[in-house]
Amino acid sequence: MSYQTILVEIGEDFVGSITLNRPNHLNTFTTQLAEELNDALKALDQDPKVRVILLKGAGKHFCAGIDVTELEGKTPMELRRWIAHMEEPLITISRLNKPVIAQVQGTAAANGAGLVAACDLAIASEKARIGLTAINVGLNCVGPVIPVSKCVGRKVALEMLLFGELLKAEDALAKGLFNRVVPHGELDEAARQWAATLAQKSPIAVQIAKSGFYTAADMEYHQAFEYMNEVFARLCTTEDAKEGVTAFREKRKPVWKER
Repeated sequence: MSYQTILVEIGEDFVGSITLNRPNHLNTFTTQLAEELNDALKALDQDPKVRVILLKGAGKHFCAGIDVTELEGKTPMELRRWIAHMEEPLITISRLNKPVIAQVQGTAAANGAGLVAACDLAIASEKARIGLTAINVGLNCVGPVIPVSKCVGRKVALEMLLFGELLKAEDALAKGLFNRVVPHGELDEAARQWAATLAQKSPIAVQIAKSGFYTAADMEYHQAFEYMNEVFARLCTTEDAKEGVTAFREKRKPVWKER
């Protein structure tokens, strides 16, 4: 895979990494970056050497949003198609089989904040900042606020959308935007280790868990239970489920067959 605005690497630990690679522009989204990121996410999802995807930014910051120079000269219809294109990776992540972990350093703003929220998990440096900042330049983050609201709830999401402030890492952790906050100098190692640990779980169990979670999230309460019980029953028929239970009984490490 050859890209101009992102870097893609696959390790021997079953972790595939995608790095937003426009550090001189704070890794802001362009049409090309959005397209390449979306393509890379789908490609790693199909790669048998990858079980977990780690998403990060080159340089000092994760992603400061969208490159606003692309706004000029577009009609309303063109702008609608353009913004949908920028948001497509945020939607794609929820549809992937494999979990995506955001590794956040520096600033994650506007569409960058939405990208972090859209990821299944997030680990951040103690120096990280995150916010829906577009309101400060006369725009808004009505797309990115959708995944953000799923993490923090309505009132916090509206406050972030309307005030446009950057939250400190500990505040973002408390509000549910980050799962973990680590010392700045330990972020790379901690994120990789966290991803590698997840990659050691049964791939089919992880993938079914992710898919089931997103499907059930928008169901009525009792329907969600019915659906998840069906998901669990199907999972119990897999070879990995049988291997996991057998390995537990035999007090050994399971050997996943991924079926």
